[in-house]
Amino acid sequence: MSQPSRRPLEGIRVIELGTLIAGPFAAKTLADFGAEIIKIEPPEIGDPLRTWRTPVGGESVWWHVQSRNKRSVALDLRQREGQELVRKLATEADVLIENFRPGTLEQWGLDFDTLSPLNPKLIMLRISGYGQSGPLRDLPGFGVIAEAMGGLRYITGMPGQPPVRPGISIGDSLAALHGVIGVLLALYHRAAHGGKGQVVDVALYEAVFNMMEGAVAEFDRYGMIREPAGSALSGVAPTNAYLCADGRYVLIAGNGDSIFKRLMRLIGRDDLAEDPDLALNPGRVMHMAKIDEAISAWTRAQSLEDALAALAEARVPAGKPFTIQDIVEHPHYQARNMLTDIVLADGSHLKVPGIVPKLSATPGGFDRGGPALGEHTQQVLMEAGLSEQTLAELRQRGIIL
Repeated sequence: MSQPSRRPLEGIRVIELGTLIAGPFAAKTLADFGAEIIKIEPPEIGDPLRTWRTPVGGESVWWHVQSRNKRSVALDLRQREGQELVRKLATEADVLIENFRPGTLEQWGLDFDTLSPLNPKLIMLRISGYGQSGPLRDLPGFGVIAEAMGGLRYITGMPGQPPVRPGISIGDSLAALHGVIGVLLALYHRAAHGGKGQVVDVALYEAVFNMMEGAVAEFDRYGMIREPAGSALSGVAPTNAYLCADGRYVLIAGNGDSIFKRLMRLIGRDDLAEDPDLALNPGRVMHMAKIDEAISAWTRAQSLEDALAALAEARVPAGKPFTIQDIVEHPHYQARNMLTDIVLADGSHLKVPGIVPKLSATPGGFDRGGPALGEHTQQVLMEAGLSEQTLAELRQRGIIL
């Protein structure tokens, strides 16, 4: 991907201590916009993501999405000398990202209270299952558990059936994005109000819970508990997946008041379009089954392509469930630069997602995939002032790779 002359986070140095998804996803997002990411990995196997979702013995292509543009330093955080090396690196860093269980950094002498006196400008992003405080703080927390505690799993699935997961680690990714927001806020505060760093405390379950719209207020005011609604959206009508004549599904969002009228006229149901009881969403919700059956009767007589064409002509928002093949082949994704190739160390090309969000003056970018384990250990530690002899001794003792 071509690089702009300057990206908005150039000059920001980030130490990434996290593994797998949440912490590394946050760091990847910062890297896309110019931050320098120094990823600390254990010397033995590195970040476990290097082998996730890949054949045994292979290299994960996910790794190259998650770790693009990062520098890898392989050192053993369990040993005193490894911890001291991270303290040294942290003195020149702007941000430190970690997603260990609370208390782990304290055991290693790498917690905020220890590092802040050495570097008062340091911002520390701490991502964990339940946060750095509260009665559950010490429990292990993964995205699947956060999605359940945050309320998402209960409402995901078909009524009366077991809750289903979205198919991706959405809890981890939501926590990462909330972490990025927190880091950017802390960077702005540091620049505008005195130069001090702070802790950004992100709990996975809270990031999920923050997406739960009006669920708390609905329960508080009406005693309403939002239930699973399958492919529909509870309390909003009509919006659902409708079966077409060719066995595929069309997604229709006809829940805007004027859109609803256009949709009803398209399907030949002017009576519903003019029904005063259906003019506003609360009334449509009360008659959701009747409306969905009217739409389904129309879609069952249409192929997916014919339905989409007619809905587009009527200016009714509609689409189909995209497979990843649909995404890769779609011209809109290509026109928006949401698919780009990177060249790996072996010379092969790998297609990866592009940059989100898109900035007009200082857009993000990347030019390489994930680093080899310990690829930058020598370079980064020499930049920090260590001699080649010292590094050789540390390497011989297994402290670094």
